[in-house]
Amino acid sequence: MATPSLIRIADIAAHEGEQVLLQGWVQARTGKGRLHFIRLRDGSGIVQCVAFRHEMDEEEFALARGLTQEAAIRVAGEVRRDERAPGLPGGYEVGVQRLELVAAADEYPITPKEHGVEFLMDRRHLWVRSSRQWAILRIRATIVSAMRNWLDDQGFLLVDTPIITPAAGEETTTLFDIDYFGEQAFLAQTGQLYNEANIAAFGKVYCFGPTFRAEKSRTRRHLLEFWMLEPEIAFCSLEELMELQERFISHVVGTVLEKHAQELALIGRDTTALERIRPPFPRISYDEAVERLHALTATIDDAEQRELLAIEHGEDFGSPQETAIAEQFERPVFVYHYPTEVKAFYMEPLADRPELCRSVDLLAPEGYGEITGGSERIHDLNLIEERVSQIGLPREAYDWYLELRKFGSVPHSGFGIGLERTVAWICGLPHIRESVPYARMLNRKSP
Repeated sequence: MATPSLIRIADIAAHEGEQVLLQGWVQARTGKGRLHFIRLRDGSGIVQCVAFRHEMDEEEFALARGLTQEAAIRVAGEVRRDERAPGLPGGYEVGVQRLELVAAADEYPITPKEHGVEFLMDRRHLWVRSSRQWAILRIRATIVSAMRNWLDDQGFLLVDTPIITPAAGEETTTLFDIDYFGEQAFLAQTGQLYNEANIAAFGKVYCFGPTFRAEKSRTRRHLLEFWMLEPEIAFCSLEELMELQERFISHVVGTVLEKHAQELALIGRDTTALERIRPPFPRISYDEAVERLHALTATIDDAEQRELLAIEHGEDFGSPQETAIAEQFERPVFVYHYPTEVKAFYMEPLADRPELCRSVDLLAPEGYGEITGGSERIHDLNLIEERVSQIGLPREAYDWYLELRKFGSVPHSGFGIGLERTVAWICGLPHIRESVPYARMLNRKSP
Protein backbone atom coordinates (compact mmCIF):
# COMPACT_ATOMS: atom_id res chain seq x y z
CA MET A 1 0.00 0.00 0.00
CA ALA A 2 1.34 3.43 -1.02
CA THR A 3 1.89 5.99 1.71
CA PRO A 4 -1.50 7.72 1.96
CA SER A 5 -1.88 11.50 2.07
CA LEU A 6 -4.00 13.12 4.76
CA ILE A 7 -7.03 14.84 3.23
CA ARG A 8 -10.27 16.49 4.30
CA ILE A 9 -13.50 14.70 3.48
CA ALA A 10 -14.76 17.87 1.76
CA ASP A 11 -11.97 17.42 -0.83
CA ILE A 12 -12.51 13.71 -1.43
CA ALA A 13 -13.79 14.11 -5.01
CA ALA A 14 -10.34 15.30 -6.09
CA HIS A 15 -8.74 12.02 -4.90
CA GLU A 16 -10.72 9.32 -6.70
CA GLY A 17 -8.58 6.19 -7.11
CA GLU A 18 -5.95 7.41 -4.64
CA GLN A 19 -4.81 6.08 -1.29
CA VAL A 20 -5.82 8.59 1.38
CA LEU A 21 -5.74 9.03 5.14
CA LEU A 22 -8.79 10.36 6.96
CA GLN A 23 -9.19 11.20 10.62
CA GLY A 24 -12.36 12.04 12.47
CA TRP A 25 -15.25 10.64 14.48
CA VAL A 26 -17.61 7.73 13.92
CA GLN A 27 -21.08 9.05 13.21
CA ALA A 28 -22.56 5.59 12.84
CA ARG A 29 -21.57 1.97 12.17
CA THR A 30 -23.72 -0.74 10.61
CA GLY A 31 -23.15 -4.19 9.15
CA LYS A 32 -22.45 -7.73 10.22
CA GLY A 33 -20.22 -10.66 9.45
CA ARG A 34 -17.53 -9.79 6.91
CA LEU A 35 -18.79 -6.30 5.97
CA HIS A 36 -19.19 -3.13 8.05
CA PHE A 37 -20.06 0.42 7.01
CA ILE A 38 -18.59 3.30 9.01
CA ARG A 39 -19.93 6.82 8.53
CA LEU A 40 -17.00 9.07 9.32
CA ARG A 41 -17.12 12.84 9.84
CA ASP A 42 -14.13 15.14 10.17
CA GLY A 43 -15.77 18.57 10.46
CA SER A 44 -15.54 19.30 6.74
CA GLY A 45 -17.86 16.53 5.58
CA ILE A 46 -19.14 12.98 6.01
CA VAL A 47 -18.11 9.88 4.07
CA GLN A 48 -18.93 6.18 4.12
CA CYS A 49 -15.98 3.90 4.83
CA VAL A 50 -16.39 0.22 3.89
CA ALA A 51 -14.55 -2.31 6.05
CA PHE A 52 -14.37 -5.69 4.25
CA ARG A 53 -12.82 -8.54 6.21
CA HIS A 54 -10.60 -9.97 3.45
CA GLU A 55 -9.11 -6.48 2.70
CA MET A 56 -7.97 -5.80 6.27
CA ASP A 57 -5.76 -7.07 9.04
CA GLU A 58 -7.82 -9.41 11.25
CA GLU A 59 -7.14 -7.41 14.39
CA GLU A 60 -8.07 -4.10 12.76
CA PHE A 61 -11.24 -5.60 11.27
CA ALA A 62 -12.25 -6.70 14.77
CA LEU A 63 -11.66 -3.11 15.85
CA ALA A 64 -13.99 -1.88 13.09
CA ARG A 65 -16.66 -4.33 14.19
CA GLY A 66 -16.61 -2.92 17.73
CA LEU A 67 -16.56 0.82 16.97
CA THR A 68 -19.05 2.93 18.91
CA GLN A 69 -20.58 6.28 17.96
CA GLU A 70 -18.19 9.24 18.41
CA ALA A 71 -15.07 7.09 18.70
CA ALA A 72 -12.13 8.98 17.16
CA ILE A 73 -10.31 7.02 14.44
CA ARG A 74 -7.89 7.22 11.55
CA VAL A 75 -8.73 5.36 8.33
CA ALA A 76 -6.46 4.65 5.38
CA GLY A 77 -7.82 3.31 2.12
CA GLU A 78 -8.75 3.89 -1.51
CA VAL A 79 -11.28 6.48 -2.63
CA ARG A 80 -13.91 4.88 -4.86
CA ARG A 81 -16.65 6.47 -6.91
CA ASP A 82 -20.12 5.15 -6.05
CA GLU A 83 -23.19 7.20 -6.96
CA ARG A 84 -25.19 5.46 -4.22
CA ALA A 85 -22.72 6.26 -1.44
CA PRO A 86 -24.20 8.61 1.20
CA GLY A 87 -22.36 11.53 2.72
CA LEU A 88 -21.44 15.17 2.25
CA PRO A 89 -20.32 15.33 -0.48
CA GLY A 90 -22.04 12.13 -1.57
CA GLY A 91 -21.06 9.76 -4.34
CA TYR A 92 -17.74 8.55 -2.89
CA GLU A 93 -16.68 5.94 -0.39
CA VAL A 94 -13.40 4.72 1.06
CA GLY A 95 -12.39 1.07 0.99
CA VAL A 96 -10.76 0.61 4.39
CA GLN A 97 -7.32 -1.01 4.40
CA ARG A 98 -5.96 0.28 7.71
CA LEU A 99 -7.78 1.42 10.84
CA GLU A 100 -6.48 3.03 14.02
CA LEU A 101 -8.46 3.82 17.16
CA VAL A 102 -7.39 7.23 18.50
CA ALA A 103 -9.91 7.50 21.34
CA ALA A 104 -12.77 5.27 22.43
CA ALA A 105 -16.22 6.73 23.22
CA ASP A 106 -18.65 5.98 26.02
CA GLU A 107 -22.25 5.23 25.18
CA TYR A 108 -23.44 8.36 23.40
CA PRO A 109 -26.47 9.98 25.11
CA ILE A 110 -27.98 11.49 21.94
CA THR A 111 -29.59 8.82 19.79
CA PRO A 112 -31.81 8.86 16.68
CA LYS A 113 -34.87 8.58 18.92
CA GLU A 114 -36.88 11.70 19.81
CA HIS A 115 -35.33 13.83 22.56
CA GLY A 116 -36.91 16.80 24.32
CA VAL A 117 -35.60 20.32 23.73
CA GLU A 118 -34.24 20.73 27.25
CA PHE A 119 -32.44 17.37 27.05
CA LEU A 120 -30.71 18.52 23.86
CA MET A 121 -29.94 22.01 25.16
CA ASP A 122 -28.41 20.54 28.33
CA ARG A 123 -26.13 18.58 26.02
CA ARG A 124 -25.54 21.34 23.49
CA HIS A 125 -21.80 20.65 23.68
CA LEU A 126 -22.58 17.22 22.15
CA TRP A 127 -25.65 18.19 20.08
CA VAL A 128 -23.50 20.46 17.87
CA ARG A 129 -21.99 17.26 16.43
CA SER A 130 -25.29 16.20 14.82
CA SER A 131 -25.64 16.61 11.06
CA ARG A 132 -28.40 19.21 11.35
CA GLN A 133 -26.52 21.41 13.81
CA TRP A 134 -23.31 20.96 11.83
CA ALA A 135 -25.06 22.19 8.67
CA ILE A 136 -26.68 25.19 10.42
CA LEU A 137 -23.43 26.38 11.98
CA ARG A 138 -21.56 26.02 8.68
CA ILE A 139 -24.20 28.22 7.05
CA ARG A 140 -23.87 30.68 9.94
CA ALA A 141 -20.12 30.98 9.28
CA THR A 142 -20.75 31.68 5.59
CA ILE A 143 -23.33 34.34 6.47
CA VAL A 144 -20.72 36.08 8.63
CA SER A 145 -18.09 36.02 5.89
CA ALA A 146 -20.60 37.12 3.22
CA MET A 147 -21.68 40.10 5.33
CA ARG A 148 -18.13 41.21 6.03
CA ASN A 149 -16.81 40.58 2.54
CA TRP A 150 -19.60 42.62 0.94
CA LEU A 151 -19.06 45.57 3.26
CA ASP A 152 -15.28 45.40 2.84
CA ASP A 153 -15.72 45.40 -0.95
CA GLN A 154 -17.99 48.46 -0.69
CA GLY A 155 -15.33 50.47 1.12
CA PHE A 156 -16.50 50.00 4.71
CA LEU A 157 -13.92 49.69 7.48
CA LEU A 158 -14.34 47.35 10.45
CA VAL A 159 -13.90 49.39 13.64
CA ASP A 160 -14.37 47.58 16.95
CA THR A 161 -16.59 49.16 19.59
CA PRO A 162 -16.68 48.60 23.38
CA ILE A 163 -18.66 45.87 25.10
CA ILE A 164 -18.59 47.75 28.43
CA THR A 165 -20.31 51.13 28.10
CA PRO A 166 -21.42 53.98 30.40
CA ALA A 167 -24.79 54.58 28.72
CA ALA A 168 -27.72 52.93 26.98
CA GLY A 169 -27.72 52.80 23.21
CA GLU A 170 -31.32 51.62 23.01
CA GLU A 171 -34.01 51.08 25.63
CA THR A 172 -32.81 51.60 29.20
CA THR A 173 -35.08 48.84 30.58
CA THR A 174 -33.13 46.10 28.76
CA LEU A 175 -29.65 46.86 30.10
CA PHE A 176 -27.42 44.34 31.84
CA ASP A 177 -25.69 46.46 34.48
CA ILE A 178 -22.31 45.59 35.97
CA ASP A 179 -20.15 46.90 38.82
CA TYR A 180 -17.24 48.71 37.20
CA PHE A 181 -14.90 49.14 40.18
CA GLY A 182 -17.63 50.76 42.23
CA GLU A 183 -19.26 52.62 39.34
CA GLN A 184 -22.25 51.54 37.28
CA ALA A 185 -21.65 50.39 33.72
CA PHE A 186 -23.53 48.27 31.21
CA LEU A 187 -23.02 45.51 28.67
CA ALA A 188 -23.42 47.01 25.21
CA GLN A 189 -26.78 46.85 23.49
CA THR A 190 -25.25 48.28 20.33
CA GLY A 191 -22.04 49.77 18.96
CA GLN A 192 -23.93 52.39 16.99
CA LEU A 193 -23.14 55.47 19.09
CA TYR A 194 -19.44 54.77 18.69
CA ASN A 195 -19.92 54.12 14.98
CA GLU A 196 -21.32 57.64 14.70
CA ALA A 197 -18.02 58.93 16.04
CA ASN A 198 -16.01 56.68 13.74
CA ILE A 199 -17.65 57.84 10.49
CA ALA A 200 -16.05 61.28 10.90
CA ALA A 201 -12.68 59.54 10.66
CA PHE A 202 -13.44 56.88 8.04
CA GLY A 203 -16.68 57.78 6.22
CA LYS A 204 -18.17 54.26 6.13
CA VAL A 205 -17.66 51.86 9.02
CA TYR A 206 -19.15 48.79 10.63
CA CYS A 207 -18.77 46.94 13.90
CA PHE A 208 -19.53 43.29 14.51
CA GLY A 209 -19.68 41.65 17.89
CA PRO A 210 -21.79 40.36 20.77
CA THR A 211 -24.58 42.55 22.12
CA PHE A 212 -26.77 42.09 25.16
CA ARG A 213 -30.46 42.77 25.86
CA ALA A 214 -31.96 41.94 29.26
CA GLU A 215 -35.37 41.16 27.78
CA LYS A 216 -37.57 38.82 29.79
CA SER A 217 -38.82 37.19 26.63
CA ARG A 218 -39.44 33.55 25.87
CA THR A 219 -40.33 33.92 22.19
CA ARG A 220 -38.72 31.92 19.40
CA ARG A 221 -37.13 35.13 18.05
CA HIS A 222 -35.18 36.43 21.07
CA LEU A 223 -31.85 35.77 22.77
CA LEU A 224 -30.26 37.67 25.65
CA GLU A 225 -26.83 37.56 24.00
CA PHE A 226 -26.55 37.77 20.23
CA TRP A 227 -24.17 38.95 17.53
CA MET A 228 -24.97 42.08 15.60
CA LEU A 229 -23.38 43.70 12.58
CA GLU A 230 -23.89 47.47 12.35
CA PRO A 231 -22.87 49.60 9.35
CA GLU A 232 -22.88 53.41 9.62
CA ILE A 233 -22.47 55.82 6.69
CA ALA A 234 -21.73 59.54 6.55
CA PHE A 235 -23.65 61.67 4.03
CA CYS A 236 -26.34 59.00 3.69
CA SER A 237 -30.12 59.43 3.52
CA LEU A 238 -32.77 56.94 4.60
CA GLU A 239 -33.57 56.16 0.96
CA GLU A 240 -29.90 55.45 0.19
CA LEU A 241 -29.73 53.27 3.29
CA MET A 242 -32.63 51.11 2.09
CA GLU A 243 -31.00 50.65 -1.32
CA LEU A 244 -27.76 49.56 0.36
CA GLN A 245 -29.58 47.12 2.65
CA GLU A 246 -31.42 45.33 -0.14
CA ARG A 247 -28.19 44.81 -2.08
CA PHE A 248 -26.46 43.62 1.09
CA ILE A 249 -29.20 41.13 2.06
CA SER A 250 -29.49 39.81 -1.50
CA HIS A 251 -25.75 39.15 -1.60
CA VAL A 252 -25.81 37.26 1.70
CA VAL A 253 -28.74 35.04 0.69
CA GLY A 254 -27.26 34.44 -2.77
CA THR A 255 -23.92 33.40 -1.27
CA VAL A 256 -25.59 30.83 1.00
CA LEU A 257 -27.61 29.40 -1.90
CA GLU A 258 -24.45 29.12 -4.00
CA LYS A 259 -22.23 27.52 -1.36
CA HIS A 260 -24.57 25.44 0.78
CA ALA A 261 -27.09 23.59 -1.37
CA GLN A 262 -26.23 20.31 0.38
CA GLU A 263 -26.47 21.75 3.89
CA LEU A 264 -29.81 23.45 3.11
CA ALA A 265 -31.14 20.16 1.77
CA LEU A 266 -29.87 18.30 4.84
CA ILE A 267 -31.86 20.56 7.20
CA GLY A 268 -34.92 20.34 4.94
CA ARG A 269 -34.96 24.00 3.89
CA ASP A 270 -37.27 24.77 0.96
CA THR A 271 -35.26 27.42 -0.89
CA THR A 272 -38.07 28.63 -3.14
CA ALA A 273 -38.65 31.78 -1.11
CA LEU A 274 -34.91 32.46 -0.79
CA GLU A 275 -34.44 32.28 -4.54
CA ARG A 276 -36.74 35.30 -4.91
CA ILE A 277 -34.52 37.50 -2.73
CA ARG A 278 -33.17 40.17 -5.07
CA PRO A 279 -33.53 43.96 -5.35
CA PRO A 280 -35.66 45.96 -5.29
CA PHE A 281 -37.58 45.13 -2.12
CA PRO A 282 -41.09 46.53 -1.62
CA ARG A 283 -41.38 49.66 0.54
CA ILE A 284 -44.39 50.76 2.56
CA SER A 285 -44.80 53.48 5.18
CA TYR A 286 -45.82 52.80 8.75
CA ASP A 287 -49.11 54.56 7.93
CA GLU A 288 -49.78 52.14 5.07
CA ALA A 289 -48.77 49.15 7.17
CA VAL A 290 -51.32 50.10 9.84
CA GLU A 291 -54.00 50.55 7.17
CA ARG A 292 -53.18 47.11 5.77
CA LEU A 293 -53.50 45.57 9.24
CA HIS A 294 -56.83 47.26 9.83
CA ALA A 295 -58.12 46.03 6.47
CA LEU A 296 -56.89 42.50 7.20
CA THR A 297 -58.41 42.48 10.69
CA ALA A 298 -61.79 43.44 9.26
CA THR A 299 -61.83 40.22 7.20
CA ILE A 300 -61.07 37.88 10.14
CA ASP A 301 -63.97 36.16 11.91
CA ASP A 302 -61.96 34.67 14.77
CA ALA A 303 -62.03 37.10 17.73
CA GLU A 304 -58.76 35.85 19.22
CA GLN A 305 -56.94 36.29 15.93
CA ARG A 306 -58.38 39.78 15.51
CA GLU A 307 -57.14 40.67 18.97
CA LEU A 308 -53.63 39.50 18.11
CA LEU A 309 -53.49 41.77 15.07
CA ALA A 310 -55.25 44.76 16.63
CA ILE A 311 -53.14 47.93 16.63
CA GLU A 312 -53.68 51.64 17.03
CA HIS A 313 -51.73 54.20 15.04
CA GLY A 314 -48.72 55.18 17.12
CA GLU A 315 -48.10 51.73 18.59
CA ASP A 316 -45.14 49.55 17.66
CA PHE A 317 -45.61 46.27 15.83
CA GLY A 318 -45.29 42.96 17.64
CA SER A 319 -44.52 39.59 16.10
CA PRO A 320 -48.10 38.90 14.91
CA GLN A 321 -48.34 42.25 13.13
CA GLU A 322 -44.89 41.92 11.54
CA THR A 323 -45.76 38.44 10.30
CA ALA A 324 -49.10 39.58 8.88
CA ILE A 325 -47.46 42.46 7.01
CA ALA A 326 -44.62 40.33 5.63
CA GLU A 327 -47.02 37.63 4.43
CA GLN A 328 -48.43 40.11 1.92
CA PHE A 329 -45.13 40.18 0.02
CA GLU A 330 -42.90 37.57 -1.62
CA ARG A 331 -39.68 39.30 -0.63
CA PRO A 332 -38.53 41.15 2.47
CA VAL A 333 -40.45 44.42 2.87
CA PHE A 334 -39.23 47.77 4.19
CA VAL A 335 -41.54 49.58 6.60
CA TYR A 336 -40.39 53.16 7.10
CA HIS A 337 -41.31 56.28 9.12
CA TYR A 338 -42.29 54.70 12.44
CA PRO A 339 -43.67 56.76 15.34
CA THR A 340 -40.92 58.69 17.10
CA GLU A 341 -42.09 57.53 20.51
CA VAL A 342 -41.50 53.82 19.79
CA LYS A 343 -38.02 54.28 18.35
CA ALA A 344 -34.63 55.23 19.80
CA PHE A 345 -33.88 58.81 20.83
CA TYR A 346 -31.30 59.46 18.10
CA MET A 347 -33.59 59.02 15.06
CA GLU A 348 -34.26 62.06 12.86
CA PRO A 349 -37.90 63.23 13.00
CA LEU A 350 -39.80 64.05 9.82
CA ALA A 351 -39.69 67.78 9.14
CA ASP A 352 -43.44 68.05 8.55
CA ARG A 353 -44.56 65.31 10.97
CA PRO A 354 -42.25 65.22 14.00
CA GLU A 355 -44.39 62.50 15.58
CA LEU A 356 -42.81 60.18 12.98
CA CYS A 357 -39.11 59.58 12.42
CA ARG A 358 -36.80 58.70 9.53
CA SER A 359 -36.58 55.06 10.56
CA VAL A 360 -36.92 51.76 8.73
CA ASP A 361 -37.28 48.08 9.61
CA LEU A 362 -36.82 45.24 7.13
CA LEU A 363 -39.33 42.44 7.72
CA ALA A 364 -38.44 38.97 6.47
CA PRO A 365 -41.05 36.68 4.94
CA GLU A 366 -42.17 33.35 6.40
CA GLY A 367 -42.88 34.75 9.86
CA TYR A 368 -39.33 35.74 10.86
CA GLY A 369 -40.10 39.40 11.49
CA GLU A 370 -37.62 42.24 11.72
CA ILE A 371 -34.13 41.30 10.54
CA THR A 372 -32.69 44.82 10.22
CA GLY A 373 -33.51 48.10 11.90
CA GLY A 374 -32.06 51.44 10.89
CA SER A 375 -32.57 55.16 10.52
CA GLU A 376 -31.22 58.52 9.65
CA ARG A 377 -29.58 59.88 12.80
CA ILE A 378 -30.15 63.31 14.31
CA HIS A 379 -27.14 65.44 13.36
CA ASP A 380 -28.33 68.78 14.77
CA LEU A 381 -26.90 69.54 18.23
CA ASN A 382 -29.93 71.39 19.59
CA LEU A 383 -32.33 68.66 18.51
CA ILE A 384 -30.30 65.77 19.95
CA GLU A 385 -29.87 67.69 23.24
CA GLU A 386 -33.62 68.18 23.34
CA ARG A 387 -34.27 64.48 22.76
CA VAL A 388 -31.82 63.41 25.50
CA SER A 389 -33.52 65.81 27.90
CA GLN A 390 -37.06 64.73 26.92
CA ILE A 391 -36.53 61.07 27.69
CA GLY A 392 -34.58 61.71 30.89
CA LEU A 393 -31.22 60.24 29.93
CA PRO A 394 -28.25 61.26 32.14
CA ARG A 395 -26.56 64.08 30.24
CA GLU A 396 -23.07 63.32 31.56
CA ALA A 397 -23.08 59.80 30.09
CA TYR A 398 -23.75 61.25 26.63
CA ASP A 399 -21.47 64.30 26.68
CA TRP A 400 -19.01 62.76 24.25
CA TYR A 401 -21.82 61.69 21.90
CA LEU A 402 -23.40 65.15 21.93
CA GLU A 403 -20.02 66.77 21.32
CA LEU A 404 -19.84 65.04 17.94
CA ARG A 405 -22.49 67.51 16.72
CA LYS A 406 -20.08 70.44 17.32
CA PHE A 407 -17.41 69.30 14.88
CA GLY A 408 -18.59 68.89 11.29
CA SER A 409 -21.78 66.94 11.96
CA VAL A 410 -23.34 65.73 8.72
CA PRO A 411 -26.50 63.80 7.80
CA HIS A 412 -25.77 60.12 8.35
CA SER A 413 -27.55 56.78 8.55
CA GLY A 414 -26.99 53.23 9.68
CA PHE A 415 -28.64 49.93 10.50
CA GLY A 416 -28.14 46.85 12.61
CA ILE A 417 -28.70 43.24 11.63
CA GLY A 418 -28.91 40.44 14.18
CA LEU A 419 -26.89 37.45 13.03
CA GLU A 420 -28.93 34.77 14.81
CA ARG A 421 -32.30 35.93 13.51
CA THR A 422 -30.82 36.12 10.00
CA VAL A 423 -29.49 32.56 10.33
CA ALA A 424 -32.88 31.38 11.60
CA TRP A 425 -34.63 32.97 8.60
CA ILE A 426 -32.23 31.72 5.92
CA CYS A 427 -32.15 28.21 7.42
CA GLY A 428 -35.90 28.14 8.09
CA LEU A 429 -35.43 27.27 11.77
CA PRO A 430 -38.46 27.00 14.07
CA HIS A 431 -36.54 28.57 16.98
CA ILE A 432 -33.59 30.94 17.21
CA ARG A 433 -31.78 28.71 19.75
CA GLU A 434 -30.43 26.53 16.92
CA SER A 435 -28.84 29.49 15.15
CA VAL A 436 -26.04 29.97 17.70
CA PRO A 437 -23.59 27.42 19.11
CA TYR A 438 -24.49 28.10 22.76
CA ALA A 439 -27.71 30.03 23.31
CA ARG A 440 -28.23 32.43 26.20
CA MET A 441 -31.91 32.69 27.03
CA LEU A 442 -34.08 33.63 30.00
CA ASN A 443 -33.79 30.15 31.52
CA ARG A 444 -30.37 29.15 30.18
CA LYS A 445 -26.78 30.27 30.72
CA SER A 446 -25.03 26.89 30.28
CA PRO A 447 -23.33 24.95 28.87
